Amino acid sequence: MAEHVISIIGGSGLYEIDGLADVEWRRIESPFGRTSDEFCFGSLDGQPVVFVPRHGRGHVLPPSEIDFRANIDALKRCGVTDIVSLSAVGSLREDLAPGDFVVIDQFIDRTFARAKSFFGKGCVAHVSMAHPVCGRIGDALIAAGIDAGMAPKRGGTYLVMEGPQFSSLAESELYRSWKCDVIGMTNMPEAKLAREAEICYATVAMVTDYDCWHPGHDAVTVDKVVGFLLANAEKAKALIRSVIPLLSVDVGPCPQGCRHALDQALITAPDRRDPEVLARLDAVAGRVLRRSDPGADA
Repeated sequence: MAEHVISIIGGSGLYEIDGLADVEWRRIESPFGRTSDEFCFGSLDGQPVVFVPRHGRGHVLPPSEIDFRANIDALKRCGVTDIVSLSAVGSLREDLAPGDFVVIDQFIDRTFARAKSFFGKGCVAHVSMAHPVCGRIGDALIAAGIDAGMAPKRGGTYLVMEGPQFSSLAESELYRSWKCDVIGMTNMPEAKLAREAEICYATVAMVTDYDCWHPGHDAVTVDKVVGFLLANAEKAKALIRSVIPLLSVDVGPCPQGCRHALDQALITAPDRRDPEVLARLDAVAGRVLRRSDPGADA
């Protein structure tokens, strides 16, 4: 197996990647549900890449109906080690204009209708989300953006709302008072699940509008968002082509510890863990479950 298998999760407006060789679309089964679509397997200059259209090709899934657990679990089963997530967002700051790209470093999760963990009754775990994205991938994204002739901004807080409706003015002003930078509907629980699956994860937020707070702009409309999505899609594809070679370089263990996030996370005693739950966790948590199973080497 290759040292790195890189996944690109494409948000609104990004349903394919140009330039991949040996392309094959196929469905990956997951015990947690049905993935958004078939995954696109290919390679770029020899580097294995797995592309996921988050909303499905043709944008058939609203944010609340995406099975994030199935997507992340299936990526883990494919051997994915690094995820670059792209997401269309609204800006909550004057200096983040439509067309800008932001490499996010924090989230506030305001979603409420989504399954947010692989763990639960029968096997409880608590992972740290203090630093929810992988700094190594973030560094690579900034370097790749510069190489691609872009000027991505580093750092920002992404407020993840449930949707599918856009914000009210009162909500938009509330989130601005919290010092949030952008707002979108899709990166939670995606980032939490990637951490539970011990996959390095980072987000690029693609600004399409000023939400509804900006006095010089009309309220958000789908037509306006789609216009900027089309423009951003070409930039996003250029960014992807630039970042994949950078992520292909082996730099040793993740310095942030993303790939060992479960080392101290499982709290349920081994003899009290539900075998049916453990069976579903074979990909996500197999590394630590095998280590803690007294009979694993029998």
